[in-house]
Amino acid sequence: MRMSVLDVGSNTVRLMVADTGNGVPLPVHTEKWKLRLSEQVESGGVIPEESVRQLVEAVSLAAETAQRWGAGGPLAFATAVVRSAPNRLDVLRSVRTETGVRLCTLPGEVEAELTFLGARRWMGWRVGSIALFDIGGGSLEVAFGRGRLPDFAASLPLGAGRLTREFLDGEDPPSAEDLRALRRRVRHQMRDVAARLRWERPQVAVATSRTFQQLARLCGAPPGRQGVFVPRQLTRGDLRECVPRLAALPASERAMLPGVSAPRALQSLAGAVVGHTAMKLTGIKTLTICPWAIREGVLLRCVEDGGSWWSDIAQERDEAAPVGPTSLRIATPKA
Repeated sequence: MRMSVLDVGSNTVRLMVADTGNGVPLPVHTEKWKLRLSEQVESGGVIPEESVRQLVEAVSLAAETAQRWGAGGPLAFATAVVRSAPNRLDVLRSVRTETGVRLCTLPGEVEAELTFLGARRWMGWRVGSIALFDIGGGSLEVAFGRGRLPDFAASLPLGAGRLTREFLDGEDPPSAEDLRALRRRVRHQMRDVAARLRWERPQVAVATSRTFQQLARLCGAPPGRQGVFVPRQLTRGDLRECVPRLAALPASERAMLPGVSAPRALQSLAGAVVGHTAMKLTGIKTLTICPWAIREGVLLRCVEDGGSWWSDIAQERDEAAPVGPTSLRIATPKA
């Protein structure tokens, strides 16, 4: 069986077409459209009409691509930048009316659960209990669990793009005071989740997302061109040394560092601060970089629990009121 999933993120719209007949999502085609929605939002987080038009066009192209590859309509979801927008429902209805694709937003803790599922399937049962970290543009997802789905999942407003706009949007490179204020925010938001993880004492800590992948590369991990099966890790010590290195450079010079792409150079410092602070507060010294994340989690959940699961959640989110960026929920794992 061939399926497709479409992920509308803060910077990029990503399509993955995969064969899932054997229960494993094996990609056959991927494509992306760089919209940088987070840079275009107006005051209060409103997504402007021009950005909605660009999103509609990207979703339409993605749907056509999925059909061309024999996958049918994509399972489409949007993350924090759309989820937090006051005009979220208008955006979702515009996409559905113009393209026929039901784009939905997922609660942040559901994103964490699905990402955890992808990481669990990649890492396997032998690793034991897992702590998961995923830094997006608008939020940080954290989860912990011993089974298929996490025992608890949290979504915090600590995305690299969000924090860059709030704390590092002045001087370039930023001032020491701005950096201290950023650290204080991260420590404050992470306090309760970090206490839970310290109590749980996970056997393995896993990181997903482009932010962590690029930070790992900056700290010496093998480049992506060597493939997904090459082990990659990120240590707290290496990341601690990375933060002042990034803080001393303007964004234009960060983009010349290994692993730091030009579109993400501006927010790379905030991502490094979030990553290092999270590791320090939780007592985690090493993160394993996992190539599977939320897109694989969506496909796995649909294969394992049936396609009606996605239909139900998409319908619910279409009709729900807008959701704020911070949430914490105790998950109910399924066997």
